[in-house]
Amino acid sequence: MSNGSIGHNSANARIAVEVRLFNSLTHFGGRDGPVQRIELDAGSTVGDVVRRLGLPLSEVFLALRNGRDVSPGLYERGNVNTEAYLDDGDVIAFSGPVPYSFGYGAAIV
Repeated sequence: MSNGSIGHNSANARIAVEVRLFNSLTHFGGRDGPVQRIELDAGSTVGDVVRRLGLPLSEVFLALRNGRDVSPGLYERGNVNTEAYLDDGDVIAFSGPVPYSFGYGAAIV
């Protein structure tokens, strides 16, 4: 987590984001559960959240920041923009494959 890109006086700045885990990723929430609020250094990225929660990128099928997709490409498992910067109050959602979907090997009709 680097503050280098947001200014010289940001060394102690913190942000709080809400993380929501869905489908097969819910267990990565541990005792805090699938919805939790975490504090990070200002200048943190989606990748910092992924590393903090120990999410394997190969299991992330969708990543949203405030409802907007940060996982470019359809059905490209693990293709998440980990460099997307976060702001205070952002809501980050991660989902594994949805049951009975292409991600589980089901045919798309």
